[in-house]
Amino acid sequence: MKRSGLNCLVCIIAILLIRVSAVSAAERAQVQAVQLAEQGAATRIELRLSQSADFNMFTLTGPDRVVLDISAAALGRSAMPLPGATGAVRNVRAAHRDGDLRIVFDLAGAMRPKSTTVREGSAARLTIELQPLSSPQSAASSGLPPSTVTASAPNPQPELTAQAEAAAKPVPVVPPVAEKPAPRARDIVVVVDAGHGGHDPGAHGARGLREKDVTLAISQRLVRLINNEPHMRGVLTRDGDRFLGLRERMERARSASADLFISIHADAAMNRSARGSTVYVLSEKAASDEASRRLAARENAALIGGVELGDKDPVLASVLMDLSQNASISSSISIGGAILGEMAGLGRLHRNTVQHAPFMVLKSPDVPSVLIETAYISNPEDERDLGSAQHQEKLARAVLGGVRRYFDANPTAGVMAATARSESPPRDIRHVIRRGDTLSGIADRYKISMQRIRSVNGLRSDTVRLGQTLRIPAERT
Repeated sequence: MKRSGLNCLVCIIAILLIRVSAVSAAERAQVQAVQLAEQGAATRIELRLSQSADFNMFTLTGPDRVVLDISAAALGRSAMPLPGATGAVRNVRAAHRDGDLRIVFDLAGAMRPKSTTVREGSAARLTIELQPLSSPQSAASSGLPPSTVTASAPNPQPELTAQAEAAAKPVPVVPPVAEKPAPRARDIVVVVDAGHGGHDPGAHGARGLREKDVTLAISQRLVRLINNEPHMRGVLTRDGDRFLGLRERMERARSASADLFISIHADAAMNRSARGSTVYVLSEKAASDEASRRLAARENAALIGGVELGDKDPVLASVLMDLSQNASISSSISIGGAILGEMAGLGRLHRNTVQHAPFMVLKSPDVPSVLIETAYISNPEDERDLGSAQHQEKLARAVLGGVRRYFDANPTAGVMAATARSESPPRDIRHVIRRGDTLSGIADRYKISMQRIRSVNGLRSDTVRLGQTLRIPAERT
């Protein structure tokens, strides 16, 4: 009886904890938008929040960063993808930690941040102005020495503040960003991995078609197409029938300074009726395991996100790893969605949303990575298509279309924006409806009116359904 009563008590406490957790999650402030704007030598950052929230802001050097910790907050779907390089900001990353949200702005040089908060009803707008350290206006307006923690939070978290003071170093005075020459554009590097090879043939079809041969043929076509694109460069992990270890494939992408890693495969199943394409990104559990493995050996670790972890405090190294992985997985999901949208035009999708899985080749903490199961080689119709040179070319072009769509919308720092290519006419976008999508959200994302989307797609209402493909016309405003 006593044991039974104790078990009941434990159950009740567990239920109460679950309810408290759910309530606290629901009450978090949602960051609904992150916007950047260049204003001469200064750069303006604006965050829109669903409600006011306490925050703590500080600077770090080596490399230069502004770190923003928002208490009891989360990054909303409408804020994704995060903005690309603008003004002094080279990159924006975000990570959730213990119910709080950390956003890091990687900078081109040392800047002095000044924040202001404005209430807008129940919502709030946080504005951060980044001024070059040598700017008289910056020094006079803040009255703070470099690397001082600036916070509008009435009660900044002591632990985070102590960490910031320990990590911050004197910031050297540099010329204003506006006076610095623009960074030299480089090619977007896409590493394409042909699955299996050598003594590992992979799956095979009833007619004898081998996965390792199909993946190599498609990968070679894809790299050829990528190399025909201005300002893009394709690299193969293997260019012949040879075996590579899974971790070796992943590290080859990192050593090539890849902006994207694509692993090409062909699926198989006991059920021969299974067919269609699937796109995978790394699962959060696998990402966490990989982070733990790398952090455990960080004294021998290579650069992660451009930062050497070996000389960093364990807590700071963990934060840097989380930020890098969070940004990579977020980009991977966006790229996977864009590729799915293009592949939908070829026929059947086995899964019409991006899937998450613990594949080893997707575990690079600082390289966006996707794995594409092009079709089911165990299905007679899919096997016939996979063995067709014409269909292989269509698959390669669809994947390239998704890659191009992503980089058109998210030009990376120091990389020539694909939208600057006058050689290529604008292309319509195919958007596959995912969980949480709304017509208004899609219209806002692509800067097009809801009426225009309804007209182009013959919609009679604003209702959309999961898996539905919408055409977004190229002539957007």
